[in-house]
Amino acid sequence: MLKLNNVQTFYGNIQALKDVSMHISEGEIITLIGSNGAGKTTTLMSICGIVPPMGGEIYFTEEPIHDMRPDKIVSLGISQVPEGRHIFPFLTVTENLDMGAFLRKDRDGIKEDMEYVFGLFPILSERRNQPGGTLSGGEQQMLAISRALMARPRLMLLDEPSLGLAPIIVKQIFGIIRKINAEQNTTIFLVEQNANLALKVAHRGYVMENGRITLTDSAENLLSNEAVKKAYLGL
Repeated sequence: MLKLNNVQTFYGNIQALKDVSMHISEGEIITLIGSNGAGKTTTLMSICGIVPPMGGEIYFTEEPIHDMRPDKIVSLGISQVPEGRHIFPFLTVTENLDMGAFLRKDRDGIKEDMEYVFGLFPILSERRNQPGGTLSGGEQQMLAISRALMARPRLMLLDEPSLGLAPIIVKQIFGIIRKINAEQNTTIFLVEQNANLALKVAHRGYVMENGRITLTDSAENLLSNEAVKKAYLGL
């Protein structure tokens, strides 16, 4: 579904991604783990066209997207849940969800999907008329995921969904990620600092260091890899 070939991305003269190659098949949950500053978020930004790569190629369902505008990439079926959530704080929960469906014209489908996300996160249904900025951190993360789902994506990019959340909320969020993958057949690309949690929900994983992919394997094998355990799992 998604393929990166030797992607190189720069911020000015600083090279953030160095010949990054990876692939994601339809229906998978893939995680990208690494330390702060390794290039994980930049990888997502390059896929979305927000920080376009200066070299290499990115294909989505065999169509090149590395030169596309972000809005065109979204229309193809890629949605991102950014780090820090970035909901619209002065819009209500329902209005935030409507923004996620901005490019869609199928009113019945939009209504159906809104009821689906309210079923996933009943607390959002209770708060549907509240401004997003009045929600707790966990509720805002639920809203950010729901907003991305409203675009009806084939591929969802999640950037640090556990950041700053209580363990019980994190467990709930990751349970929902699995559910979305299973029920909607939505392919998931998960960037996560909590490597232990990410590898437990993923099918495969990539390890990134200093802008390069240094290791890839099944999630199960990465969980038992001694170097990964020492560097990322605190074991």
